[in-house]
Amino acid sequence: MINGTTELIAHIGYPTHTFKSPMIYNPYFEHVGVNAVVVPMGCQPPDYPAFLKSIFTLTNIRGALITMPHKVATVGLMDEVTPTVRVAGACNAVKRTEDGRLVGDMFDGAGFVRGVQRKGLNLQGARVLVVGSGGVGSAIAASLAGAGIGAIALHDVNATSASALGLRLKASYPRIEVSTGSNDPAGMDLVVNATPMGMNEGDPLPMDVSRLEARTFVGEVVMRTEMTAFLSAARARGCPVQVGSDMLFEQIPAYLEFFGLPTTTAEVLRSVARLSY
Repeated sequence: MINGTTELIAHIGYPTHTFKSPMIYNPYFEHVGVNAVVVPMGCQPPDYPAFLKSIFTLTNIRGALITMPHKVATVGLMDEVTPTVRVAGACNAVKRTEDGRLVGDMFDGAGFVRGVQRKGLNLQGARVLVVGSGGVGSAIAASLAGAGIGAIALHDVNATSASALGLRLKASYPRIEVSTGSNDPAGMDLVVNATPMGMNEGDPLPMDVSRLEARTFVGEVVMRTEMTAFLSAARARGCPVQVGSDMLFEQIPAYLEFFGLPTTTAEVLRSVARLSY
């Protein structure tokens, strides 16, 4: 029940038809008796800077979840960002301090890393391929670097984007071997699709799956369906996989803590979620 004391968490992106967060947060808030609601808000890029500033003038705003295509643009709109945001070059969580400043953080990468670690993947010294150097790919690369990987290969259709991410990683993690320009998964311990490929039927695969080894852990960020064509192809080769929604469930506890709300576990969130695919 929404009433006069309900706090709002804006879920801002475009388009909104792929949004899963409201079907996880809102049942959880109901479950634990928190008077807050996550509301999808479709906003196109030209309108976004003014919209973000204006929504934080509301007196009952608790924070904002930021998704495609606004994660990179959000960084420059903040008064303060975390080190993860600086390396990732993207931001997916915003809150307002008591003195009115906007603070941004990034949890995509943390959610992905926590998920694969909980599934038993040892990231110490690991060789990793991340395809996609936009907001989510940059966040995952930043968190993987912080988790102690040994080498990372970055690939993006926009070579400049991959190169820029590589430079940011080298600056913060000089001991990690960083390469760009190849999406060959051979010899990797972990490969990640951090592109939108797989969101729509008939999308091309992000890499040559015939080059995947059965020992390679394969992760996905697309959430429109649990088993994307890419994950299905990887599983057919014997690879362990992580579905896109796992990254979402694993990062939500960090979001809740950021917003100062009661935190929980991924298992509790899955048990109350009302997702449909």
